Amino acid sequence: MIPDKKAIAKELLSIKAVFLRPEQPFTWASGIKSPIYCDNRLTLSSPSVRKKIEEGLAALVKGHFPEAEMLMGTSTAGIAHAAITAEILGLPMGYVRSSAKDHGRGNKIEGRMDPGTKVVVIEDLISTGGSCIEVVDVLREAGAEVLGIVSIFTYGMKKGLDRIAAAGTVNFSLSDLDALVEAAEEENYIAPGWKERILAFRDNPSDESWIK
Repeated sequence: MIPDKKAIAKELLSIKAVFLRPEQPFTWASGIKSPIYCDNRLTLSSPSVRKKIEEGLAALVKGHFPEAEMLMGTSTAGIAHAAITAEILGLPMGYVRSSAKDHGRGNKIEGRMDPGTKVVVIEDLISTGGSCIEVVDVLREAGAEVLGIVSIFTYGMKKGLDRIAAAGTVNFSLSDLDALVEAAEEENYIAPGWKERILAFRDNPSDESWIK
């Protein structure tokens, strides 16, 4: 069974895999000020949360892509999640390197993948969608049939949604920003009124009026 998005959001908040700090925004590498920081690698260090995440990812793959023949993780954050999810589903897995090796065979794809293999990409976080689309492109160039992307969390930013659509693929996430802010308000992680301002950031990240 695919878990409820808000329930997953509460799990992520509980271990600070997703951290909300709207009063003191984080600064991304792009210079954009953000009320949210996400580090889903922390789920690997919490067995109870990890179990729910991996079972949830497996349910998403099975529910949306029952014909999947292989899972491919994004480097590096998606590798462990792809491996554990593949173990649950009894599927082979591999991963796509961020750059080709500068020695040996110069592989960019690790793991044996024959042309025509039906692949699902496993990603931990989708913001603007750039990194996972690069993985999709590499796999397609190698002859894979990419069925889609399954991820732990998505901000739901327009740029990311547009990129995924333009690449001719789809993403299904265990949780998203809408569910997160609902959960955060219920659990008193954020003060009243911040929910709307955080969503305003998501809808227009370059506009800093949400901070005021």
